[in-house]
Amino acid sequence: MVRFFKIFSLLPLWLAHGLGWGVGWLVFLASGVYRQRFLANVRQAGIGWRQWRSAVGEAGKLVAELPRLWLGRPVPVQLDGTRHVEEALALGHGVVFLTPHLGCFEITAQAYAERYGKTGHPLTALFRPPRQVWLRDLVANARNRPGMEMAPTTMAGVKQMIKALKKGQSVGLLPDQVPPQGLGLWVPFFGRDAYTMTLSARLAQQTGARLVVAWGERLSWGRGYRVRFLPFAQALPADGAQAAALINRAMEDLIRACPQQYLWGYARYKQPRQEL
Repeated sequence: MVRFFKIFSLLPLWLAHGLGWGVGWLVFLASGVYRQRFLANVRQAGIGWRQWRSAVGEAGKLVAELPRLWLGRPVPVQLDGTRHVEEALALGHGVVFLTPHLGCFEITAQAYAERYGKTGHPLTALFRPPRQVWLRDLVANARNRPGMEMAPTTMAGVKQMIKALKKGQSVGLLPDQVPPQGLGLWVPFFGRDAYTMTLSARLAQQTGARLVVAWGERLSWGRGYRVRFLPFAQALPADGAQAAALINRAMEDLIRACPQQYLWGYARYKQPRQEL
């Protein structure tokens, strides 16, 4: 499988995305469970078919682009809203980047690390290690790069992120990812209760870090990506449930702006796993 990844990392981005588009539709048509979850999620969000149909192929692109992003040559990346990052970094309390399952969330961390991580503001990104041993090693080697470190979804990983913020560094996480049991609260997401992490709010409140929203727009025809940085305009309330709900609403607004690239097949409303 590692050899397979290395071969696919050589493909031009337009070809990888073209193959991924086909795979996305193949999985959508062949897997009843995946298709039903996908359609249930778009209905819950009130998204019409003209908006969600592109997301079927975009989900396939998400998988097909990983070999190139992990092992291949650099891809074209445009940055939009860098002043929000620089203003947050200048405060010296660290930055918490909130990146939903929208577009290419892999490229957001890479783009930040390339621009800021190598110049004294490294990024520590939260991730869930894959269960397959071969994939775990591949992901660790690919993601641990200059200006970026990975923190597992464990208490040790949380401590690693707090330590980074106290140094004035940055951390990144996916706020719409279902956390382990005990690390979240049931709050609305598109009108239905979803188990939502409280970590992002707690990190900001405990350290004084600034919240910044980031997402990587996948450009058409393999032209690369546009990474967008947006300020989180509202102050977080002290109540954990209210803070989590506020972050969910901010993610909803972002997703509604580009539903074509949201990962609607993600099991957002599932029960959290028991182990940490």
